[in-house]
Amino acid sequence: MMYLNYTPHDIKVVNIDGNTETFESLGVARVDATFGVSYFDGGFFEYEQNYGKINGLPKSKIGVKYIVSAVVLNAAKKKGRTDCVAPATGHKEVKRNDKGHIVSVPGFVK
Repeated sequence: MMYLNYTPHDIKVVNIDGNTETFESLGVARVDATFGVSYFDGGFFEYEQNYGKINGLPKSKIGVKYIVSAVVLNAAKKKGRTDCVAPATGHKEVKRNDKGHIVSVPGFVK
């Protein structure tokens, strides 16, 4: 399986052998969105987000998985795409630097 990165950042992932692989960004996939508005009791707006067209994501290819943001992954799944994954940034084995920025993830979510 080949993984291609369509997030704005290079992604470092620890593979099954414990080695870190880097997936350089090849472009950025983004989702058009529309928003419905409602009001929150405290006076803040709450928005219902509706996904639109996905921009910058290549067509499906056999043997290829596309690394995308969680928002793009959710939109792609709603459109029937099964070839997208997102970095597992919420996993307990995420590695962070002294500033709390993610250095590597232990895998992907689908």
